[in-house]
Amino acid sequence: MGTNSNNFRGGFKKLTEMRLFLPIVALILVLLVNIIKTPTFFNVSIQNGVLYGYVIDILNRSCELVILAVGMTLVIATGGIDISVGAVSALAAAICIRMLGSSYDAYAVPMGISILIGLIAGMACGAFNGFLVAKMRIQAMVATLILFTAGRGIAQLISAREIGGKMVPGQIIYVRMESFKAFGGFLPNVVVPTPFFIAAAVVIIAYLFLSKTAFGLYIQATGINSKAGRLVGINSTLITFLCYVICGLTAALAGIISSSRIYSSDANNIGLYMELDAILAVALGGNNMSGGKFSLAGSVIGAITIQALTTSLYAMGVTADQLPVYKAIVVILIVSIQSEELKRWLNSRSKKNATIKVAG
Repeated sequence: MGTNSNNFRGGFKKLTEMRLFLPIVALILVLLVNIIKTPTFFNVSIQNGVLYGYVIDILNRSCELVILAVGMTLVIATGGIDISVGAVSALAAAICIRMLGSSYDAYAVPMGISILIGLIAGMACGAFNGFLVAKMRIQAMVATLILFTAGRGIAQLISAREIGGKMVPGQIIYVRMESFKAFGGFLPNVVVPTPFFIAAAVVIIAYLFLSKTAFGLYIQATGINSKAGRLVGINSTLITFLCYVICGLTAALAGIISSSRIYSSDANNIGLYMELDAILAVALGGNNMSGGKFSLAGSVIGAITIQALTTSLYAMGVTADQLPVYKAIVVILIVSIQSEELKRWLNSRSKKNATIKVAG
């Protein structure tokens, strides 16, 4: 009996020490709350030829955050951070919509080329951030603050249109192209949202690239000790630079999907505060925020958890104004559970109680 008990404790301890244990538990807890508060939360149906339900809405609306979390994971793994991804999303969306043309403009570019130009713009922004961080050795928060401030302003200038004989920036530019609308909606005769396929493809490609090549190990080595990495032949500067470029690419893709959802370019709101959710998704995924080892799966679970929390609160009748308060409380609880200090304190308490029992 004692052996079975020890085996159970040992197995449970190994389970709790797994990197994905706490992120999965956090997601399950958020979903379980909905079983109590909203009995119809897990109901899925087909309406107008597409899947419909809270669960589908979570998976659909989390796609942009999942894509952003992939790029943010790589940047944070190098020991950096990118707070400009929201502004880069707005900038890429503005460029893409402007290239497509709208009801105000006559110069339309084919959709594939427009999307490609938007993605290249995002990569250029990432390259700018990467150059400042990797080559110029500017602190990541300060370096990315430049585009965090200027990126959305540039997007507003790109979105300018003539009103009363004057070019007025920051206008919402609407696009009239059904094929582009499907990019963030649904493909014909397909019940699953298109962004789900895009996000899944990004995650799979990133996973294969990081696991089947040495790039993932190079990123970890750079994040743990870039100087030691250089001594063994790793070009830490190039690795860091490439991670910021990839982060810019994922931000651009997320912004284009967002613009497709609303069928327009809204430079003021696309990607707004998304950088905070992306960083939080990486943290909730159990990743070390100071760099080093990372878990792509953990970041994806963290992104879905954040969207599940948002959708859950809306389903419970929480208004948009109250949402940040409730969201902050839940996030604090989740992050506290994952705290290494809390784990050490609980372990010390457990050992102390065991010592008292033995002494007694």
